[in-house]
Amino acid sequence: MADAAPDLIDRPAESRVQTLRRATHDMHERLDARIMQAQPFASRASYIRFLEVQRRFHADVAPLYADARLQLVAPDLAARAKLALIEQDLRDLGAEPAPLTDPAVDPSDLPAALGWLYVAEGSSLGAAFLLKEALKLGLDPDFGARHLAAHPEGRGLHWRRFTQALDDAPLSADDDARAVAGAAAAFARVRALVDDLMPK
Repeated sequence: MADAAPDLIDRPAESRVQTLRRATHDMHERLDARIMQAQPFASRASYIRFLEVQRRFHADVAPLYADARLQLVAPDLAARAKLALIEQDLRDLGAEPAPLTDPAVDPSDLPAALGWLYVAEGSSLGAAFLLKEALKLGLDPDFGARHLAAHPEGRGLHWRRFTQALDDAPLSADDDARAVAGAAAAFARVRALVDDLMPK
């Protein structure tokens, strides 16, 4: 019996972030493909539509960045919020942000909120490629592409600080399932915004 399944002995458990990545991988891949299909960097007008998707999503999650309980999980959370930067990017391009009426994500369901934050923070990690494309439109971290700028400590370290805090959060197995559901809902929300605002 001892030799029946040696590969199962001392196998490291999957981290919470790894679980979130695995569970949402297909949704993430399909979303990225759909965004690129809309050619968000074909022109400044296309980029403005992309910015509006970003603005509406980050307006949804803005209350999470200001929530005291979530800040106990990730103490630098408030400084990570991107909504103001996205709105300034729109103003740089002459597009005044219109009032929003969409409901915000409820911070009271902390595990689900962490799933939404996983998606929001992950988009910052992948912004290096987007910034390169924005530069071709004459945009940069000081004009029109502020929200795509790297954190001073670097994208990788900034992401790892968040994922470590997420992995360290004291959640139950049921909480973890809600976190996955929250991340899936976040990806679905962005996909709906893309389909609505970024024609193929």
